[in-house]
Amino acid sequence: MAQINENFIKIPATYLFSEIAKRVAQHKEENPTAPIIRMGIGDVSLPLPDASVDAMIKAADEQRSAATFRGYGPEQGYAFLREAIVINDFTNNGIDIAEDEIFVSDGAKSDTGNIGDIFDVNNRVAITDPSYPVYVDTNAMAGRAGEPTATGEWTNLVYLQCNAENNFVPALPTEKVDLVYLCYPNNPTGTTLTKEQLTVWVEYAKANNVIILFDAAYEAFITEKDVPHSIYEIEGAKDVAIEFRSFSKTAGFTGTRCGYTVVPKQLMGTAANGEKVSLNKLWNRRQCTKFNGTSYVVQRAAEATYTPEGKEQVKSLIDFYTENARIIREGLTKAGYTIFGGVNAPYVWAKAPVGMGSWEYFDYLLKEKNIVTTPGAGFGASGEGYVRFSAFGSKENTIEAMKRLER
Repeated sequence: MAQINENFIKIPATYLFSEIAKRVAQHKEENPTAPIIRMGIGDVSLPLPDASVDAMIKAADEQRSAATFRGYGPEQGYAFLREAIVINDFTNNGIDIAEDEIFVSDGAKSDTGNIGDIFDVNNRVAITDPSYPVYVDTNAMAGRAGEPTATGEWTNLVYLQCNAENNFVPALPTEKVDLVYLCYPNNPTGTTLTKEQLTVWVEYAKANNVIILFDAAYEAFITEKDVPHSIYEIEGAKDVAIEFRSFSKTAGFTGTRCGYTVVPKQLMGTAANGEKVSLNKLWNRRQCTKFNGTSYVVQRAAEATYTPEGKEQVKSLIDFYTENARIIREGLTKAGYTIFGGVNAPYVWAKAPVGMGSWEYFDYLLKEKNIVTTPGAGFGASGEGYVRFSAFGSKENTIEAMKRLER
């Protein structure tokens, strides 16, 4: 008899965004003409940059000819894309990252979930609360999170509360941990860490033999100079950090699927016998075994975002969503909300009215205003009493949603 991985039974039966989709579908069925405005899931609404589409068409056409046809590609990503990433995202910003420290994938969600494969199940994991659900759920699936409690928290995870009282800046763990997930600019709160604040984390990790798993998927939205785009801007970070990047929100690749992970060669883990082991080599081995690489066509599309035309078109996308975030931020403020984020990120984190829980307020906004948000409680206990507004919709819908809230 085949036995299942019982850790899957322990996690919630439905993924946060699946539950949202279910409630929205029910509301739509009951109110077929409802003018629903979707400001929940962080999917983009603008099309891909023309440079990327043109590159995909050209790459697809190459598949017609035996002379230019591509079969299996390198699991780590094609050299043309890895070189473009190194030059544009790191070298040009004064950061020394080598091509063989870049691993191209189908997105940051996959990599932040899969990275646990190279770490022992007995590692103690710290997670900011609230946080992106994938960090928690994948550690639970692996058996690293312990047991779920009545509050929805896990017995073996260390929760670093982020709230209005600490300006959403997590305090350093007071107990021994081995891995820490940090996401900045943050999803879901839209808040950030300054260079000084992130330096504290790097120094902590170095002093305590901790690995930081740094999700920088929203770095393109940073507008303030003192907010790092990469953890590797901090001296010594290559000794303690793995960084995850994505083309999804930057260039609209949510459906096209492409991202990458940076694993410095000097970054070491420890074997049971005390031997130091290269995490770069372990991640390479994992990818070669479980992943056949991102498609050639998609990688050409990603490469095109680094051309002069591509950079200009990507900037236009970012500017569009940043303007939406401003409209949301100012609209919610005018309507009397207490808000956070929306300056260096495409998300605005809003406090629900006094006495209303996250899901309760989600349902109110859906049924009374026909606005879809994301309940903060879905991101962790500290998210209770908040909802997240996404800036990835159309400008017209964003303006209309704010008018509905003012009314």
